[in-house]
Amino acid sequence: MPAARTREAESFKEQGNVYYAKKDYNEAYNYYTKAIDICPHNASYYGNRAATLMMLGRFREALGDSQQSVRLDDCFVRGHLREGKCHLSLGNAMAASRCFQRVLELDHKNTQAQQELKNASAVLEYEKIAEIDFEKRDFRKAVFCMDRALEFAPACHRFKILKAECLALLGRYPEAQSVASDILRMDSTNADALYVRGLCLYYEDCIEKAVQFFIQALRMAPDHEKACMACRNAKALKAKKEDGNKAFKEGNYKLAYELYTEALGIDPNNIKTNAKLYCNRGTVNSKLRKLEEAIDDCTNAIKLDDTYIKAYLRRAQCYMDTEQYEDAVRDYEKVYQTEKTKEHKQLLKNAQLELKKSKRKDYYKILGVDKNASEDEIKKAYRKRALMHHPDRHSGASAEVQKEEEKKFKEVGEAFTILSDPKKKARYDSGQDLEEDGLNMGDFDANNIFKAFFGGPGGFSFEASGPGNFFFQFG
Repeated sequence: MPAARTREAESFKEQGNVYYAKKDYNEAYNYYTKAIDICPHNASYYGNRAATLMMLGRFREALGDSQQSVRLDDCFVRGHLREGKCHLSLGNAMAASRCFQRVLELDHKNTQAQQELKNASAVLEYEKIAEIDFEKRDFRKAVFCMDRALEFAPACHRFKILKAECLALLGRYPEAQSVASDILRMDSTNADALYVRGLCLYYEDCIEKAVQFFIQALRMAPDHEKACMACRNAKALKAKKEDGNKAFKEGNYKLAYELYTEALGIDPNNIKTNAKLYCNRGTVNSKLRKLEEAIDDCTNAIKLDDTYIKAYLRRAQCYMDTEQYEDAVRDYEKVYQTEKTKEHKQLLKNAQLELKKSKRKDYYKILGVDKNASEDEIKKAYRKRALMHHPDRHSGASAEVQKEEEKKFKEVGEAFTILSDPKKKARYDSGQDLEEDGLNMGDFDANNIFKAFFGGPGGFSFEASGPGNFFFQFG
């Protein structure tokens, strides 16, 4: 080559060095390229351009230049170092190790190569541990290992994809989406990144959109096993859930229950969809009056998604229906703290009222009548219970039994006093404190109530008709 051309190439290289020192890597790249165009067999020119490309984050191109530099000069130490750094940055720690070992063969005291060899070994170890942790479903630890590995291999798509998949499986969807999107900006055909994008949407219960990403991933890589399985699961889950919803709307609760149960068996990792399926099945169980099973289903939904308001509301209603008022109040309080609406406030007040009422004596239960019992039904119930528990009937029993029956007799009188008076009954039903309204139930006489009901003093008597047998007669 003419000396003038060689000087021109050197001039371009020097100008490249000036721009490199100024950190204007694009201009440095341009001048190193001009030097290479004039003198394509100079190892240092490729080495310099490789260094520039590395600063621009273009590691794959830098790898090509550094490999060319050592092909031209196998004793070019910086060329081997740069090749090793590029391999390591791209996540190929084995190839990086070979490059650093070659540097040490050329210069056994090279401290940079010694350190980089340790870094490559660390990356290999992190990669190995992450793969084991992924299989064990210890996704947090796998993310930790990938973060450490990415400190040395910032351009490794494989590590980023594994991290993103783990983040998705941990429910950290925005972070997973961000990692996958970064890769797709650089490589829109990356099947793994398309799969992770779909996985995030799938786990966020956006199943139709998820299927589109899985199909796109399979177009890029028809043998992508994970995308294939996820696509199959997504389609099956969507179909089964929709069939369950259709059966429910048609009032076929038994079929809806079976379909929701089958849907729950498709993919245990899909937390958000499974939470909805549990809640839906809980609604079915409540329609079938299997209230304890409904409560269990809603509890499972809340375990999967503790922000799921609909599941709290459904469980609270089931607690109300089974008279577990303290649990109902707790759930309604949770709902009202999250969404302070008038409707939720009223539901909480109703539950608190029922809880308060439940802690008083249940006069309907004492008389053995329904809360909608008529006046005649209340009278008949009182007649039956008053005669059953009257002290005279149990005069021959033990002191303990007499005391218990006397207590029941008094409670029956209390119940009749309240429920036979429309005003007192209304106050009792509304949850008002009867003693605050001037009704001191501790002072009334159950015998007076009994005598008044049966027609006054001497209106009846209990007679023994045999051991343990009594009948009553009116005077």
